[in-house]
Amino acid sequence: MSFSEKYNTSPAWEHTGEAALEEPQPQPIAEGYRGKVAIVTGGATGLGRSIAMELGRRGAKVAFCFVDLPGRDVTEQALLTETSLSGMGVDVYACRCDVRDRLAVEHFVNETIARLGGLHYLVNNAGIAVDGALWRLTERAWSDVLDTNVTGAFNCIRAVAPHFRVQRYGKIVSVSAHTAGRPGFGVANYAASKAAVEGLTRAAAVDLGSANVNVNAVAPGFIRTERMEFLPTDVVERSQKKSVLGRLADPEDIARVIAFLCSEEARHITGQTLVVDGGMSLG
Repeated sequence: MSFSEKYNTSPAWEHTGEAALEEPQPQPIAEGYRGKVAIVTGGATGLGRSIAMELGRRGAKVAFCFVDLPGRDVTEQALLTETSLSGMGVDVYACRCDVRDRLAVEHFVNETIARLGGLHYLVNNAGIAVDGALWRLTERAWSDVLDTNVTGAFNCIRAVAPHFRVQRYGKIVSVSAHTAGRPGFGVANYAASKAAVEGLTRAAAVDLGSANVNVNAVAPGFIRTERMEFLPTDVVERSQKKSVLGRLADPEDIARVIAFLCSEEARHITGQTLVVDGGMSLG
């Protein structure tokens, strides 16, 4: 008599109707923003800060990253943003992270999941502009803008994709610009980077669609943030006149559209770029 016959211990794989190992099933995710976790890159100042505040106001937990910039104390601004979110009762995690650094991005994403209990939204807002006539652009000006605006967005999407695919849920929104399709003078590197972001958005939507992940972009016109202070007055005035609404955007105008794209109301929108420029592109 064999051991298995004597003790009735047939191998697990011989049992019918019972799997030796069961694949973990994704848990259903409740609708609404409350309890969900958002990452906002470049979230310490300007538009990024407004996005973080808007998602926090709606009930999401918020993680944002930032880097120090020449001539600006971004670390102090990050502390103010973190304090404002905490004062609203929002669970928040702030981290210095250069989106061009793949390993740093992966660490930031993993820390966010560990500290805030999950991840549901990614907003690729981090970006820079180094303007100049095409024939005067240095190699550094070209590479810095493309590396930050395009490779940075790619690094973040790649880092969150495995988690979103396992849970079969995720919303990704990247910030493009109206200049991607209608560039002005002296923005060759910036316009190219934002056009690439829109292409990346469409490609990522195709790759992640079967995992129930929505990937979209918004393309703002001029926004009233700190960066506008560096623009010539005539450029700002001309842009305002080109808007059929006769005004420039406040950061909240863009943040609310991004929040919509993260909502279940937008669950059947993917691979799209929403232009939010007050009608500037109609002129």
